[in-house]
Amino acid sequence: MFFQGLGGIQPQSWITLGTNERVTAIRCPAWLHAGVRLVFIEQAGLPVPSAPLLLAAGALSGAHGMNLWLAITFAVLASVASDSIWYELGRRKGVRVLRLLCRISLEPDSCVRRTQVRFGKRGARVLLIAKFIPGLNAMAAPLAGIIRMGWRRFVLFDALGALLWSGAFMITGYVFSGELERIAGRAAYLGEWLLVLILAAFAGYIGWKYYNRRRFLQKLRIARITPEELKGKIDSGEDVIIVDLRHAFDFEAQPETIPGALHMDAAELEEAHEVIPRDREIVLFCACPNEVTAARLALLLRSKGITRIRPLAEGYEGWRSRGFPMSRPKNEPQDAHLWWPNVSR
Repeated sequence: MFFQGLGGIQPQSWITLGTNERVTAIRCPAWLHAGVRLVFIEQAGLPVPSAPLLLAAGALSGAHGMNLWLAITFAVLASVASDSIWYELGRRKGVRVLRLLCRISLEPDSCVRRTQVRFGKRGARVLLIAKFIPGLNAMAAPLAGIIRMGWRRFVLFDALGALLWSGAFMITGYVFSGELERIAGRAAYLGEWLLVLILAAFAGYIGWKYYNRRRFLQKLRIARITPEELKGKIDSGEDVIIVDLRHAFDFEAQPETIPGALHMDAAELEEAHEVIPRDREIVLFCACPNEVTAARLALLLRSKGITRIRPLAEGYEGWRSRGFPMSRPKNEPQDAHLWWPNVSR
């Protein structure tokens, strides 16, 4: 059988392809090591899909070439090891880690906010399904560190999530090992073209993710106000409305804000659009990569007739990194009409 033959060759061999030859590949220990490395790399944030290799590992087990539970165990260990690094980076470096991950993983920057919302609703249980959801997978571990989730709780739920994820793919490969072997056998006749097709598919996958990220960022193009400009307006006494849109997790970690800012949820601000004054300048800021939340909401409110509104370039970190003054936010009144002074009912 095709997958049974994968276990009997030297570890130096990778794939031997020929017109009249069957495909041969690295023996099971080397195959297992390759799978562990790929899982670690994907969980480290790089846009490398490890699911096909997990399916192949399950198929090897189905052909009695490799121990299924050993393969799952190693995949879980690799995943938890990688996630633990991001957890610690998130705990130490804060939201800056999320910006880095967006660039590495080529995920849209909005995935940060979506992950925060999911954590707010479900807590550590998000880790059980995170690996099945693009974007959420990359952001879950560092965000758990940012919100100071307990280490033992994180490892428990992350390991369970890794077990569900790796087990789902490997058991599927195990169950359908016969069908996968027939597919692999037909693919062997492609010879060297098989490697070309695999590389082309991978390049296409990376290109597609890059294109989607660039298209997402283009949609958020809007004039921004720099931290220096905003500070000048505050110092000169201009009547500027400043709104802090950071998620509760970000706010709890760093409760100080720009002087005079109101801390509000993006949904609350959107609902209050009818009472927002049109004759005053409004500045929105958040802690999202590329000011995603602030830019998106500014564009939305502009479409509702609020034209004097801009997001703050570089967001919260841009202001804070320059050493500009910080203060506690204003209290939020329960009545939305009271958020905007000099506006009647």
